[in-house]
Amino acid sequence: MNIEELRDYCIRKPAVTESFPFDESTLVFKVAGKMFLLTDLVDAFSMNVKNSPEKIIELRGQYPSVLPGYHMSKIHWNTVMIDGTISETLLKQWIDESYNLIVAGFSRKEKALFNEMSGKL
Repeated sequence: MNIEELRDYCIRKPAVTESFPFDESTLVFKVAGKMFLLTDLVDAFSMNVKNSPEKIIELRGQYPSVLPGYHMSKIHWNTVMIDGTISETLLKQWIDESYNLIVAGFSRKEKALFNEMSGKL
């Protein structure tokens, strides 16, 4: 997976926006205003994704390229080095899980915004 494939995969999801809120090297994807993925465009190609606290430890133990979330909560976020050691299928699964965890945590107001942004009524 390269940066264009990562971007295309993320941006196709309902109610997703992209921005550079921190600096020009960190691309952030949000669903209805909530961050679900960050990627570094300058240094080593990586992505930060949210996982359940139980899965965080499992993934770090199983994959050397999965590290505690850089500049993120180490309890909920992992940094995944996209270096060819993890399949594209698995990377997409982790992106989906991060997106779904964010959507599942929406308040009623956020769910209404999500539904509006994704064209659901």
